[in-house]
Amino acid sequence: MPFTATVLTMFPEAFPGPLGVSLIGTAWREKGLWDLQTLDIRAFSEDKRGFLDDTPAGGGPGQVLKADVVARALDSLEGPPRPLLYMSARGRPLTQARVTEWAKADGIVVLCGRFEGVDQRVLDARGFEEVSVGDAVLAGGEAAAMVAIEACVRLVPGVLGAAESLSTESFEDDLLEHPQYTRPRTFEGHDIPEVLLSGDHKKIARWRQEQRERTTRERRPDLWERHLANLQVKSKQAPEK
Repeated sequence: MPFTATVLTMFPEAFPGPLGVSLIGTAWREKGLWDLQTLDIRAFSEDKRGFLDDTPAGGGPGQVLKADVVARALDSLEGPPRPLLYMSARGRPLTQARVTEWAKADGIVVLCGRFEGVDQRVLDARGFEEVSVGDAVLAGGEAAAMVAIEACVRLVPGVLGAAESLSTESFEDDLLEHPQYTRPRTFEGHDIPEVLLSGDHKKIARWRQEQRERTTRERRPDLWERHLANLQVKSKQAPEK
């Protein structure tokens, strides 16, 4: 079975969106390296009017998706167990480390919230991981779900082709990626750095590493501190010569 992403959503028509284009779309539709499924949670409402939400317990604005409706949708799924993700602004941040672990599974199940969110009891009872894609609030979880799915799927063997291209990407070693250039050699007065045209692969590798370190220090000091801490740990673990 290929890596399968199943989305529980009120708006299945939102998919595949960007998941259906370029190399990832080809890997899905033509190569069968992964699969995308959507499940309309509206179909699991037992209300005659099709309602799947109710007012918040304790009062307050908005509506909350009901636990029993979400549970019935989830319980209708077949196949091996997969990580359960709930896209939420209050969740733990989406990181490359978490994505890498999910990509090793048979797939993921992603719940997209709406309104004020989902009844906490179904999240706790079924073991959902709450996941945030950034410190901003969206109208629903669909766009965030696409981010999480794409991050996983691109790690599935064969989807992107060259595996070595993944090794120096941002976050793989707590460093951001180095800047990239291509022809023309000069663009609006800006030249490609000479070292990249030198043909000296050692110098190029050293320059790229320096750029990764510099960019991380300037833009993500939190990652830089973690990178330094990991270097210290590895240094202590290295056997003495």
